[in-house]
Amino acid sequence: MINTLNVLIVEDDDVAAESITRSLKKFAPDICLVYAEHGKTAIEILEKRHPTRTLHPPYLVLLDLNMPVMNGFEFLEYVRDDATLQDTVIFILTTSNDDNDRSRAYDNNVAGYMVKSSVGPQFAKLAVLMDAYRNAVEPNC
Repeated sequence: MINTLNVLIVEDDDVAAESITRSLKKFAPDICLVYAEHGKTAIEILEKRHPTRTLHPPYLVLLDLNMPVMNGFEFLEYVRDDATLQDTVIFILTTSNDDNDRSRAYDNNVAGYMVKSSVGPQFAKLAVLMDAYRNAVEPNC
């Protein structure tokens, strides 16, 4: 059985979010996307406390680092410290090419780190990786 893959896009820039959406839909048209404008909203969605947005397993997170309210690193620390969320698969998708940010992200057990300016052609690889993940996991019913 092929599962629907749900992706939580945590991104404060509407233009970047739309670009991510178009790119992912091009390679994986059946993907289900849910948006959060910052880390705090993303946590509400993951903890099933958001009034209108829901995310069902299997899912993964595409996370920007530089956001208002709760940035990507604050989100990562919260998720990794929470027993029910700590195994969440998270990919960083950011403008930061800083080695310190990259190291800090990997220290928080991210699955990958991608810089937005160089991602364009890499979306096909990301979509293939997401498809492999979707087919490898069992739905958590």
